[in-house]
Amino acid sequence: MQFGMLRVKELTGGYGAAPVVRSVSFEVEAGTMLGILGPNGSGKSTLLKMMSGLLQADSGTVEIGGRSIAEYSRKAFARQVAVLPQLQADTFSQTAYQTVTLGRYPHQTGLFAGWSDADERAVQKAMDRMGVTEYRDTEIEFMSGGERQRVFVAQALAQEAPVLLLDEPTNHLDIAHQQQLLDTVRRQATENGLTVVSVFHDVNLASLYCDRLLLMDRGEVAAIGTPDEVVDERKMERVYAARVRAGMHPEVPKPQITLLPAKEPEDRQEVIRKADFSVSREYVHLNSRIPMMAVSSAVFGAGAGWYRHFVNRNVGADYSTDDAGTEMRDWLYETGFPLTQTVAMMTAAMTEDAVIGEYGPPDAPIVVCVTAGVGNAVDASLGTDRDAYAGTINTWVIVNGHLPEEALIQGMITATEAKAKAMQTEHVLDPLTGTVATGTSTDSLLIAATQRGNRYPYAGTATELGKAIGRGVFECTAEAIRRYRNRKADFERESR
Repeated sequence: MQFGMLRVKELTGGYGAAPVVRSVSFEVEAGTMLGILGPNGSGKSTLLKMMSGLLQADSGTVEIGGRSIAEYSRKAFARQVAVLPQLQADTFSQTAYQTVTLGRYPHQTGLFAGWSDADERAVQKAMDRMGVTEYRDTEIEFMSGGERQRVFVAQALAQEAPVLLLDEPTNHLDIAHQQQLLDTVRRQATENGLTVVSVFHDVNLASLYCDRLLLMDRGEVAAIGTPDEVVDERKMERVYAARVRAGMHPEVPKPQITLLPAKEPEDRQEVIRKADFSVSREYVHLNSRIPMMAVSSAVFGAGAGWYRHFVNRNVGADYSTDDAGTEMRDWLYETGFPLTQTVAMMTAAMTEDAVIGEYGPPDAPIVVCVTAGVGNAVDASLGTDRDAYAGTINTWVIVNGHLPEEALIQGMITATEAKAKAMQTEHVLDPLTGTVATGTSTDSLLIAATQRGNRYPYAGTATELGKAIGRGVFECTAEAIRRYRNRKADFERESR
């Protein structure tokens, strides 16, 4: 049996005739971290109390290192298990240092046991790890709730037990100290083989730091497994009775949930139309009356987000910068656009030649806006080394309706296919290869939806939405190319 391994078998118990926890079983291997989740009243803290011996179970067993906890003396058990309960009672005044030294009690032997160098090192190390060394001589009652919590965690770490039980350890802590605490505990598990079981209210923190999760519902196990297996929209909604959306963390492969507010009746539908666009020599601007969900490859605000201002800026053929994103941010700020609500792209094509059209349902159309400069067009199938120029085809597709993420991505595919077809129809060639071009090296594409009114689950070419996007992008791109060529021809005639 692996030292420090914790095994719970058919654990049942509570505070009265009706058990709070019923037939709970699981194992936690040394060096791993298990998070216990569940709504209020689901039995999380009761389960932890039975595991720590603070509450006697009606039936079932808890084993540590292959031995039932009932076989350990109180002091021997404390050398095996360190416990951080949910609430700490301060019965008398003591300093932070004195509080942490209590964690060494299980290691004291004899009636007149002395304080060893090992005890002192363990206390100092634990205080340093939890960032409470500066409060060494501060009395507990004069510390904030978050500072006290960190001191009590340091006390548990100073105990140097192979099993650590934590009941909502991030209570009272700001996000920086939540991170510090959980990073420390996680590191102890990974580097020192500590077995950690912790109760969490925050599903996202539990998913981020734990190897496995136990989801409880009304005293029973609703789910147990890896975060990927447990943090599931249907499971979360069923157990917590709340609307959530699950997605992956942006930096690590762990699922995170977003709480969705209760659905409210929609305000009157705000329909975006061609007339809402303003076009000048400096830029094309759509100022939406409502925030729209957008996905784009823009210079500023790329990716997914909610925006009200959409900008396509003319920068001229001689534009040059080492950091286009920062330069665009500065320009938007100086021009007066709110940075948190704006997505912006740039083009060397004349923005006053923008082509804007309405397609699909007349009462809630799909609006397409395209600017095109194809002097440096590229055949994407021939990956020859070449310089990237600022001449671009920038495409906006504005949908008056609801689009899920799948439809937003499908819409981008449909728009790209339609753009390539327009290049073929207008016989735009790659000047380096002489073959039909598919775009330029700096094209940008944006799909935005009002998320009101009509619902479009898909946007492929076989759907009504896809047909409107395909036709709109094809026609607007073809016309934008013709306008570019006409302007170029006029310039060449005037230059003779």
